[in-house]
Amino acid sequence: MFYEFLNMKTLKDIDVVGKRVLVRVDFNVSLDSQGKVIDDFRIRATLPTIQHLISQNCKVILLAHLGRPIEENKKLHVEMSHFSLKPVAEKLSELTQKEIKLASDCVGQAVKEEIAQLQPGDVLMLENLRFHEEEEANEENFAKELAALGEVYINDAFAVSHRAHASVTAITKFLPSGAGFLLEKEVENLTRVRENPDHPLTVVIGGAKMSTKVKLIESFLNKADHIILGGALANTVLHAKGIAVGKSIIEEAMIPQIKKFEITNTKIHLPVDALVCSDKENLATCHPGPIGFTQPDEVIYDIGFDTEKIFSDVIKSSKMVVWNGPMGLFETETFAHGTTALARAINESVAYSIVGGGETVAFLEKRGLIDDFSFVSTGGGALLEFLSGEELPGLKALA
Repeated sequence: MFYEFLNMKTLKDIDVVGKRVLVRVDFNVSLDSQGKVIDDFRIRATLPTIQHLISQNCKVILLAHLGRPIEENKKLHVEMSHFSLKPVAEKLSELTQKEIKLASDCVGQAVKEEIAQLQPGDVLMLENLRFHEEEEANEENFAKELAALGEVYINDAFAVSHRAHASVTAITKFLPSGAGFLLEKEVENLTRVRENPDHPLTVVIGGAKMSTKVKLIESFLNKADHIILGGALANTVLHAKGIAVGKSIIEEAMIPQIKKFEITNTKIHLPVDALVCSDKENLATCHPGPIGFTQPDEVIYDIGFDTEKIFSDVIKSSKMVVWNGPMGLFETETFAHGTTALARAINESVAYSIVGGGETVAFLEKRGLIDDFSFVSTGGGALLEFLSGEELPGLKALA
């Protein structure tokens, strides 16, 4: 279904000067054991919107979440305070070189009083929206309470726009609403891929679960010139073709669905060799080898050198490349070679390149391989759903 977002209002269409502006951001970032932000990519991506609002003398009120506090508290007894946005506010203060205050909650009389103290150009981050069950339930009264805190609502959180949550969809019923600069940029770049891609178009799909990527693969079978599959999800396809993958992770439940599309399709490129181990903790058991000769006690952890060359050659012939998901267990240095090689091939190509997926982006930033991509998406699930042609509730709400 094609979006009506071409009529979507953006920040440029709304008079925000001097107003209280609620901005939904996605600051759901990873924290280290000391509670410090590990990767600030998503925070930095929203800075243009925040800084623009500051320049317009707005009172900027940020809406965000961190993790799943209620669920983690119930199941694992993790303290709710563990999910406070305090470290995020501190990181934003560092990035903007401006004091970012953190509210005591996201609704209630105390929050109203804190907002009343704001001066033009001030920024207040509300505490974790997901401390309230009503947020994920898309509860209208909760959305109305949030809306009462501002005069304008801006969605700059593409990465949560596939969620029908109170701060993403229901809130738009109560305030003039539009897209922030980041959300507008995401829609523009990803629409180009989905609706009018350059050819040859290569889609690179990796990661662990075929179940989360199968719709993306199906949606590009008739659109892309090449589909490269790597990571653990490729094992499931290889297994479906009757090729031995040893004890490698597969999703048996996905086999019938995979067999529905032509797994012998020449557009689909699968690994031809791999780095396998019988014990990944003992590197002496690891060795390269051709796909199909994996022993029953061995696990595939990365693509091999021949596969790297084949995939790189496909990428070099492309005019557009879209990438989501690693080629191997890249959290471990020994198994990061394939993902690194693929990134370098994309960077060295002339293709218009888009990459998305939190862990992949963090890996590329750490390796200094991110800057040469044409566009880096903040989306994970939202990216997959958008490119698969699904309707995102957060975008529909702004149409």
